[in-house]
Amino acid sequence: MVISLSRALFKGGSNFPGRVALKLDRNILKTVCEDYKIVLITGTNGKTTTTSMIYNMLKDSGKRVITNNTGANMLPGIVSCFVEHFSFSSSSTAKYAVIECDEANVKFVTEYVTPEVITVTNLFRDQLDRYGEVYTTLKKILEGIEKVPLSNLVLNGDESLLGDLGLPNRTIYYGFKDSLNKETEIDINADAKFCKKCKSPYKYNYLTYNHLGDFYCENCGYKRPKLDYSVDEIKDQNTAGSAVMINGNECYINQPGTYNIYNALCAYSVAKVCEISDSVIINSLKSQKSSFGRQESINVHGKDIKIILVKNPAGYNEAINTISLDERRFSLSVLLNDNYADGRDVSWIWDVNFERLSSLNIDKVMVSGIRLYDMAVRLKVAGLSKDKFAICEDYEKILKEIKECSNDTVYILATYTAMINFRKFLNNKGFIKKLW
Repeated sequence: MVISLSRALFKGGSNFPGRVALKLDRNILKTVCEDYKIVLITGTNGKTTTTSMIYNMLKDSGKRVITNNTGANMLPGIVSCFVEHFSFSSSSTAKYAVIECDEANVKFVTEYVTPEVITVTNLFRDQLDRYGEVYTTLKKILEGIEKVPLSNLVLNGDESLLGDLGLPNRTIYYGFKDSLNKETEIDINADAKFCKKCKSPYKYNYLTYNHLGDFYCENCGYKRPKLDYSVDEIKDQNTAGSAVMINGNECYINQPGTYNIYNALCAYSVAKVCEISDSVIINSLKSQKSSFGRQESINVHGKDIKIILVKNPAGYNEAINTISLDERRFSLSVLLNDNYADGRDVSWIWDVNFERLSSLNIDKVMVSGIRLYDMAVRLKVAGLSKDKFAICEDYEKILKEIKECSNDTVYILATYTAMINFRKFLNNKGFIKKLW
């Protein structure tokens, strides 16, 4: 009843029903999820998209599966998901729950359940006021994993922080055996640049992005673990998607960007642990649709609006790299908020390579959000002409500017609450039929 009211009154409210349930019974998660095989997805970037990919693979294989697709990934939101799908009648058919989980909430989930699989996508600096540096984020995740030694771990082998964890769990690693740029020198603003064992600088046979890649330490010998699943070749990348070879299988990923190749590889690896056939995985990736706010395309006044969630330097740089594949003339809207869910500290925007935007064929730049003037200053310093700026203090002004764009493509780079609120605005205007 509370779930229905939350959706009707608040157009969401995914956490509130879980808060009510936890007030009634603090141990309720143990009861409502006992019939499920749980796949838990955590990490800094890519959780929502990877969750959607795994969910679709399991569903396409004919399995019964639920997921918290609204992105409510803290304990109350996860409880809400299980409560909504709870049934008093038991079933002999295997049921799966593909659950996105906030990094700091893993320990609260594993207090009550032992997931079949826990996967960690990556660790980047994100919401510094909440998490601190990447080592703090890793510690929070490990506090949860240590409670469930029987869970299978599917980890990003290119993430140097996730190697040699010394855990008793069965551990499967995935990563890249190919890199388009062949870069070996790590950027000064990259995360986790020093060996977790001896603190010497890492060396790389190649980087994929930020600090991810085929790393090794010349001083102590620590290096990337042996990969169980890998991207063997990147055949093509464009604004529509990527063609790659994964463990000898040719796959087309229906979403652009290197980070989505990582998401697909993670989903592939988890699906193989769940004994899904290659043909189902490949077909599912080919037909995968964007999750809300993640490379989502919306028609607004005849313009193709592409909303891309950005929340930290690593993800923002990859979003810029992705739109850089578009050689057409386009417009850009940049929305920066500093609400709790975004992180109060916005100094991270100075670690983003906005300078790359100055070389792109951008017609108009619409700047908005709570911290729009901070963003406008950053973009001006990056070399974008202020003559192209449209300062939009509300969503109505953004909509007006979009309507007046002289081109048909508009990329919107938005932090989390800005993305959520702008989508609700578009939903109220009738441009989006389904909010979640």
